[in-house]
Amino acid sequence: MPRVKRGTNRRDSRRKTLDRASGFFLTKSKLNRAAQEAVEKALRYAYVGRKNKKREFRSLWIVRINAGCRQAGISYSKFMHGLKAAGVDMDRKVLAEVAAKDPANFTLLVEKAKAALEPAV
Repeated sequence: MPRVKRGTNRRDSRRKTLDRASGFFLTKSKLNRAAQEAVEKALRYAYVGRKNKKREFRSLWIVRINAGCRQAGISYSKFMHGLKAAGVDMDRKVLAEVAAKDPANFTLLVEKAKAALEPAV
């Protein structure tokens, strides 16, 4: 059976792992096996964290919109339903920005939503 030489593959793989683990504590940044386990776990956390980030931002936007709605005398759910009925197609990110930075325009949106809800009530 012929001899197989790995070339630089093993070294490159280990170097990549240790580069990713730089800044980790003690052996997790120095030894390949510990670094490999730590990097794999960190990558799993990063994957989950990207999903959680979306969830947390959406809830933050909802809180900001709700605060603006309460000041204008309408609940969040009625406001969103009214916007949909009025045909206003704005996402929560933009609505939260308007509620926080531009209360005058947000009040106009609330009035549109209330007007769209009038016939239904």
